[in-house]
Amino acid sequence: MRSILSQRPLRFVFAANVISMLGSGMNTAAVAWYILQATHSEMALGTFAVLQSLPAMLMLPFTGVLIDREDRRRLVMWLDAVRAIIIVVVAILAFQHKVQVWQLYLMNTLVAAGFWMFWPTITALIQELTPEGEFVQSNTFLLAGIQGGWLIAGAIVGFMYNHIGLGGVLLIDFSTYVISFLCYLGVRKGRHVILRPSEIHADILAAETQLARFWREMKEGLHFLRGHRSVVLLGISWALFLGAMITGVVVTPSLSERVFHAGAVGYGWLNAGWGTGAFVSAFYAPSAIAWLGGRRSVAYSMALLAVCVVAAPISPVISLAIALYFLMGSARGLGGVAMNTSLMEMVPPHLMGRVQNAFYFFGTFLQLVLALAVGAVAHNTSLVAAFAILACVYGLSFVAASWPVHASASVEEVGVAK
Repeated sequence: MRSILSQRPLRFVFAANVISMLGSGMNTAAVAWYILQATHSEMALGTFAVLQSLPAMLMLPFTGVLIDREDRRRLVMWLDAVRAIIIVVVAILAFQHKVQVWQLYLMNTLVAAGFWMFWPTITALIQELTPEGEFVQSNTFLLAGIQGGWLIAGAIVGFMYNHIGLGGVLLIDFSTYVISFLCYLGVRKGRHVILRPSEIHADILAAETQLARFWREMKEGLHFLRGHRSVVLLGISWALFLGAMITGVVVTPSLSERVFHAGAVGYGWLNAGWGTGAFVSAFYAPSAIAWLGGRRSVAYSMALLAVCVVAAPISPVISLAIALYFLMGSARGLGGVAMNTSLMEMVPPHLMGRVQNAFYFFGTFLQLVLALAVGAVAHNTSLVAAFAILACVYGLSFVAASWPVHASASVEEVGVAK
């Protein structure tokens, strides 16, 4: 752990993510709560979640090539700057009491477009900056930073929303993007791009058109996946996990409002429970992964998520639901570290952006379908049934992580990892 923290660039990345997630966590919770108050409809929250998926469906097939081709530090800085400008514009409208739900939808769509490019880029940047053999530690610190920010956001957002309103929360989010941008500015100086093996043949690349090069690079990522079954299974598990986790924004506000009648404060406590569990997982994740192995860590985490999601809406008191969210956050933390670490060990750095984006694409397509289905079920049938749908998706993620891999494929992939 000390060797990771001794790396100045990684310290800046971890600090940026703590600060950025503090603002993003408050933003997500405040906007979701505002929409629920304004519309009194889970279908509106479903639309909110769907609009997070649409940019990904359009962008992910193409942005992986950009992530693997360009300087990843500069990309995350541009993404932070653009999202900050969008958010401060809506914050001004909120302070003037002119903000409308469609404007929040638009803001969410544009910010989500940046989000879906940001996370594959930051994971690839972490892989680039981390010394060989220390991926577990770097992913653990990354998750601790993300969830530490989310923990603080969840603990205070309900109280802050009641006192400073939506505009104040969005202004805080804007300020965290500014600080995050400055942190990435200190990661290093100059431009750094990872060269692919094919780029050694400069004379061949010079003869290619930009379009031909783009499609060739896309096919390189797909060709890699065809030959590595365990990577594909891990990616399927990740996609299912991602779809279910993000769709949680559709049902969690209603759990606080309709089941426990706890309002924005109760919603904040549920988020705080999740964030606390995920933050605590950073302390035991490296040991658990070393003991269980990456795939088992993912499988057990998905199983625990499925059980807790079923139990949350039938809890008799909100304190028990918060405890279940703590367990879910802890499982999310362990599973997330194990997934990221396994990918970093199995996927070459020059392919990381394209491979990740393939899985993000299917995960966000699933989220699009889930958001509509879960919102409709929660609004028209029951909240318990909506939570059960998410539990089934986590269960499928468990199956994918547990699926046996042929020995021949495993041997090949160990060679790649080395």
